[in-house]
Amino acid sequence: MSTQGVVDIKSDEIFENLPRAPIVEAVIEIRARAIQTLEESSLRSALEPRLAGYGFLDSLREFHGEVKIEGGKPPTQKVSDLGWMGLRFRSTDGKHIAQFKRDGFVFSRLEPYLTWEQLNGEQQRLWAIFKELAQPAEIQRVGLRYINRIKLPPGELRFEDYMQPAPLAPRDLDLPFHGFTHHDTLAVPDRPYAINVIRTIQPPRDAGDAVIALILDIDVFTTESFDLDEARLGRRLMEMRWLKNKVFFGSITEKAREMFLC
Repeated sequence: MSTQGVVDIKSDEIFENLPRAPIVEAVIEIRARAIQTLEESSLRSALEPRLAGYGFLDSLREFHGEVKIEGGKPPTQKVSDLGWMGLRFRSTDGKHIAQFKRDGFVFSRLEPYLTWEQLNGEQQRLWAIFKELAQPAEIQRVGLRYINRIKLPPGELRFEDYMQPAPLAPRDLDLPFHGFTHHDTLAVPDRPYAINVIRTIQPPRDAGDAVIALILDIDVFTTESFDLDEARLGRRLMEMRWLKNKVFFGSITEKAREMFLC
């Protein structure tokens, strides 16, 4: 395993705007356990007057599955209901999903992605509502995840023309890929961050769809908890955004970049 020097994070760096950016979902998660008791009916009653432009979507429950294997007997599966965990709301245009949970808050923007300022601004508004109702004492984890779907031209199977590193067949066995999944976890030396990067193929969605796509899933997350400090949270999100952008632009080729410009 190689060692690397300190990463110089430049939160104010300006990245190229891509009019046709391949983002299909952007997610900000702030894991912060509620100190106030949150119950399903009372939380919904408290949220609905505060969430102009959103409607109730569903309740969230958590389940735990366990498979038991005993010699000479067929495996048995047991599923335990761990109870109610929170509520989901969806914006009237269907593009925003907000989750208010006992262990934190999650905000998602679906395609078409607009801007970081729009995503972060709406997140801040809804996070303030969560804080008011849940009264968390600290933040256990912050996650910033961007899922990109790079649609390949019909008949195009040269993945290396669009994403790097691309999958390689075994030496002396040049066979086409039916599928691949590549998962890297990157540490950020001397910084409280790590990054999951997943590259995979998305086959055509149905018989009438000939489009093959590459998925570039970038998840930047914190590795240390910290006090509930809005200035620190804001700095961390900006640094995480910089890391996400560096991974994205460092993973696509020039050919892919040109595709996202027009």
